[in-house]
Amino acid sequence: MAAPPSGKVVYEQEGVFIHSSCGKNDDQDNLIAGILRVIEKENEVVVDWRPLDETLDTSNILCAGKDSSSVVEWTQTPKEKCSRGADRPSSYEAEWDMVTTVSFKKKPHSNGDATTHANRESKWSFLFSLTDLKSIKQNKEGMGWSYLVFCLKDDVKLPALHFHHGDSKSLIKCLEKHVALNESPHDERVLLVKTQKSLSQSFENLFDEPSYGLLQKWKKDPYIVTMGKFSKVTNYIVGTLRSSDQSNQRRPPSEMADFFNDTIPGLKINQQEEPGFEVITRGLCHTLRKEAWKFLLGYFPWNSTKEERANLQKRKTDEYFRMKLQWKSVSEEQEKRNSRLRDYRSLIEKDVNRTDRTNKFYEGEDNPGLILLHDILMTYCMYDFDLGYVQGMSDLLSPVLYVMENEVDAFWCFVSYMDQMHQNFEEQMQGMKTQLIQLSHLLRLLDSGFCSYLESQDSGYLYFCFRWLLIRFKREFSFQDILRLWEVMWTELPCQNFHLLLCCAILESEKQQIMDKHYGFNEILKHINELSMKIDVEYILCKAEAISMQMMNCKELPQTVSEILGIENSSVTPDSDTGEDESGAELGCPTSLYQSISTPVIAANGTRDGAQQAAETQSLTPA
Repeated sequence: MAAPPSGKVVYEQEGVFIHSSCGKNDDQDNLIAGILRVIEKENEVVVDWRPLDETLDTSNILCAGKDSSSVVEWTQTPKEKCSRGADRPSSYEAEWDMVTTVSFKKKPHSNGDATTHANRESKWSFLFSLTDLKSIKQNKEGMGWSYLVFCLKDDVKLPALHFHHGDSKSLIKCLEKHVALNESPHDERVLLVKTQKSLSQSFENLFDEPSYGLLQKWKKDPYIVTMGKFSKVTNYIVGTLRSSDQSNQRRPPSEMADFFNDTIPGLKINQQEEPGFEVITRGLCHTLRKEAWKFLLGYFPWNSTKEERANLQKRKTDEYFRMKLQWKSVSEEQEKRNSRLRDYRSLIEKDVNRTDRTNKFYEGEDNPGLILLHDILMTYCMYDFDLGYVQGMSDLLSPVLYVMENEVDAFWCFVSYMDQMHQNFEEQMQGMKTQLIQLSHLLRLLDSGFCSYLESQDSGYLYFCFRWLLIRFKREFSFQDILRLWEVMWTELPCQNFHLLLCCAILESEKQQIMDKHYGFNEILKHINELSMKIDVEYILCKAEAISMQMMNCKELPQTVSEILGIENSSVTPDSDTGEDESGAELGCPTSLYQSISTPVIAANGTRDGAQQAAETQSLTPA
């Protein structure tokens, strides 16, 4: 007898037959005795049927389905065709087989089991995951035994299993512990699997609003709509967990919250029963994040339907691999005559080998994550050859690839992110200059005294914030904190350029030490660099939000600041050219705010040496 797949066997029944009409007479059944098991694995529950006799008829075989999440498809397909299909990666088009790719999709181990056993034992064996189960048809034979027919998604039907020794009800009871089964309203013999969508699928479908238009709602009030959508996800999960309780008694909210937090670490639920938001207070879980980032980064339009997004992904997949093929097909001789491509490749290879190597996703030698990181950056050079690759771009891609776990989606999300960050990496670095000027305006409004101290120490240009702005704090926070921080910034809530207020919040926290210890230019740079991995992300987010609320509550906010933060204020104070300071109180702001409306701190000239010194001190190359 064949050994079952690894895992905990929670149900086992012998005497379960397949009736195969394989004889010369079509009316004659060929009985194939087998053993049926339900097996709990680490991340899924599978149903496995195997024949007891390994020398059975082999006229039919199993063929893995195209979807990597599917397990088996019962079909009468020639053996040669099936084996070819099993060898080709399911996530790529056939024409791209010549391109070496790596996929992080869930390993279709059950497909492997099925095809292996099909070749080794019997072509009648099958195994599928309960996540692929659509319905169960149950019936009774005239001779007294019952049989069940499993129907998988995409209407794939497996052979009927005949329980000659009875006990099919025990199987149903066992399955009900893992999936919700409801009687079909059209056929009492059919049990339908109650749809319990994955978080990513649920999140995606929540955005499929009819006619009214989510985008219009979001433009009108982005905070309410965004949090409202996230609360729907939370409500759906809580509702699913509650409805799965077979008793009529409702579980206490505290018990549900504890169970929910154990299920998805890092997620907290508001247990209040009154209408309102079930606010996600500590960031999105990994499954949700994978879908949410596609919207937040602009890869998926907010008002798109599921079908439109599927078509978009198909087009983008084709476009990506065409660009990838461009650099893949360049010969060594061609590359010798293309110095820019050669330089891009050399720099990418150096940076990839030292990007987030302590993260399990990228650690170790010959890690497939590093291969994907390299390939995506090389393909981006084909997408934007003028910019190509600049040091620091690997830091921006790494978290995106980690979240997406898919080469194509990660590339296009990275493209969207680079659209925001492009000017940071251009030769003139206009984006960096603009942000430093904007940061000086905000900091002067918040604390003119601190600005004056920095100027007295030749640090008024704020070049010690250079690395923060260039790669959006990537080197300042832990990897998981960066995921949390970035998705907050991408919402542009509570205001645009929120990352500048994060800079202000960090500087305000360090101001006392810098001033009390009379730090000079070098000490300030050294102190700011040493903050790396020591900053509390939740504290800084709350502090930055508090600063934004102070800004919004100013009765008369300087026009420059209003424009930087995108705050619509009917009482805007024009910028003065007098060079004199005015207090925040005189402008109707809280007394903790002070502003100077002198000319910008950073002049158009005289910045080259300071920029070079800061860049050298805050090198992006890890020590």
